[in-house]
Amino acid sequence: MAFSVPPAYEELAAAWRALRPLGVRVREIACVGAPRTLLIAELGDASAPAISISAGVHGDEPAAPWALLSIVRDGLLDGRFAYRIWPCLNPSGYYAGTRFNADGDDVNRSFSRGGTTPEARAVLTANRDRRFVFALDLHEDYEADGCYVYEPLRPGFAPHFSPHVVRALDDAGVPVQDLDERFDLGAPSGHDPADFYRLTRGTVLVDYEAEMKLFAGLPGSLALMYRGTPAALTFESPLPRPWNVRIAAHRVAVTAALAVLPHVQDDTESSG
Repeated sequence: MAFSVPPAYEELAAAWRALRPLGVRVREIACVGAPRTLLIAELGDASAPAISISAGVHGDEPAAPWALLSIVRDGLLDGRFAYRIWPCLNPSGYYAGTRFNADGDDVNRSFSRGGTTPEARAVLTANRDRRFVFALDLHEDYEADGCYVYEPLRPGFAPHFSPHVVRALDDAGVPVQDLDERFDLGAPSGHDPADFYRLTRGTVLVDYEAEMKLFAGLPGSLALMYRGTPAALTFESPLPRPWNVRIAAHRVAVTAALAVLPHVQDDTESSG
């Protein structure tokens, strides 16, 4: 899967619909106030613990939606779980090749207060029927040279997923980002990133409570944590790298995170 120019959104949507014979339940949901509907894909036993995976909240980060497609198509998801997948949260932005939706808004931090964009409102409404044990959100960073992962932590909790993801990236020979205070993570103006971010190589550990207080809006993963999802992860691939490297990075990161999830669940249950 190598492209000099990312394929059109219609090709992405058609590729997802082509997965229906594999048991992937693909449908469209209304996105009131937006020019395009949203695709939603589900697979797995509905009685199994559910995981949310999303991509494409920024339309100019195209490798993430295509990597997610390849993960599902190639059967890389852990069959012990059920999945609700949002293949592209911002189809208008993808179509236009821009970060923002058709209204010029950033969908990423629009998931608080019931949703402040049509896309966020559609997702939050659809998710009312489901509780998730884990959430994954796939992104790309145009300033990064390597991959990194955000892991929000509640007070007193240690990172469960990010060390395993970084180790898997290293083992696969995928570039990992060196992070320090000079790296722009989009902290609110007037605030020291050290107040809510702890940086190590390839990892941004997020003070969940501090971020909830300081940021004006919530990304989808934090909104799910606010509603009871125990853990979430946001993965970033380096947009300046070749397409195949970015696709591989997402495949490695997602499979590594899912591989450790059953052990995290066992530890949580045994300590509860």
